[in-house]
Amino acid sequence: MSENEDPTLRSIELVRTATARYTVRNADGAEIEFGHGEGLLSPVELLLAAIAGCSSIDVDTVTARSCEPSSFRVEASGHKVVEDGANRMDGLHLSFNVAFPDTEDGRKAAGMVDRLAALSHDKYCTVSRTVERGTAVSHEVNVTVE
Repeated sequence: MSENEDPTLRSIELVRTATARYTVRNADGAEIEFGHGEGLLSPVELLLAAIAGCSSIDVDTVTARSCEPSSFRVEASGHKVVEDGANRMDGLHLSFNVAFPDTEDGRKAAGMVDRLAALSHDKYCTVSRTVERGTAVSHEVNVTVE
């Protein structure tokens, strides 16, 4: 990494592949295809996935040190609201459904889940904390005719 790079910067690149179909790619080359259409996650579903994924990582990485879960499922939901003609999501909710083996280590891991989910919400999950804070989104437009 060069000295001029900002270590706090996170970015992706989105490329249109067809009408309402896009591929997003990070600097490491990982990709997700999304958009509107059959077999695609919508942008709102990606937002829900990002919130669930962020908190899941916080819970999973700590509990897995004690015991591998026998199942780990998180449901994210919310309601689309139209307010004064503008769309947004409201009532965002995560539901953790985690199971561990009935062993000493499994019980130890199970006992951490509630606290870790709360810590993720209150302190560690960048995604949900950003959504709750209501961080501004700026934009710029560069258009050419070729």
